[in-house]
Amino acid sequence: MDFVRLTINGKEVEVQEGTSILKAAEQAEINIPRLCYDDSLEPVGACRLCVVEVKGARTLIPSCVAAVTPGMVVETESPTVIKARRMLLDLLLSNHPLDCLTCDKNGDCRLQEYAYRYDVKHSSFEGEKHNYLIDDSNPYIRRDMNKCILCGKCVRTCAQVKDRKVIGFANRGFNTKITPAMYTELAESDCVSCARCLVVCPVGALTYNNLAGKGRTYEIRKERVTCSFCDAGCQFDLNYKGEQVIGVTAGAPGEGRPLCLKGRLGMELLYNDNPPTPMLKKDDQFVEVSWVEALGMEGLLKKLMEQD
Repeated sequence: MDFVRLTINGKEVEVQEGTSILKAAEQAEINIPRLCYDDSLEPVGACRLCVVEVKGARTLIPSCVAAVTPGMVVETESPTVIKARRMLLDLLLSNHPLDCLTCDKNGDCRLQEYAYRYDVKHSSFEGEKHNYLIDDSNPYIRRDMNKCILCGKCVRTCAQVKDRKVIGFANRGFNTKITPAMYTELAESDCVSCARCLVVCPVGALTYNNLAGKGRTYEIRKERVTCSFCDAGCQFDLNYKGEQVIGVTAGAPGEGRPLCLKGRLGMELLYNDNPPTPMLKKDDQFVEVSWVEALGMEGLLKKLMEQD
């Protein structure tokens, strides 16, 4: 593999050929803001917040999709770049609720982080705002599309699982939104509540129903554990408030396997002293079920009882 030398913010960097500017900057310990990019997803360059100035280029370049070239000179925080990022954040905030004080994502929101970083306190634009109803029909996932920034990460991570693709973009322009097919609520869709979408959402559009109001992000400590309910090795996060686990959130799927609700419920029962009541969909309705049924252990339990 050939290597390429370039300069980023006056610092000489050497990376493998084909590396994106964003990843090259990371290797040089230079942080470039991004909203639609995630290491687990194919980059699409949609949000444009990662734009950088490249010497000789006519326009600003989205660093997540642009590969490095020999001798490239990159500026990630030039006045032109900062001006562009401030405008993008201004536009995003023009149709975003400013309820950070009560938002469960406060302190772990990329939009909030970058607005602070670039001193964008409010939007300079006025006009119509979305007023979508909050979808809490799914007992595990809460969707507030008023906070959605249309980065598309939830759509792409859902589509990575074969035959899933539960959500997608609908409409155009100001009315563009992410929704299940036929504009149904999440509970009416084929969503299996695996929570892949919550892992990648950068704002408060997708949150866990059972963790709502249980603690601020700075009060919660996460500890990564491996699911033991199958051999896939999916990762989950134990959410501690003090010394008590208040909930389990999705971390990362095992190689070649999707995350699943069964594993997360199993981790809740194993580590949470007050686990939420498990619910499964039956006849298109979520109903409370026993832990034995939720974890698919009826057959195993029956055999154990027969042996006793």
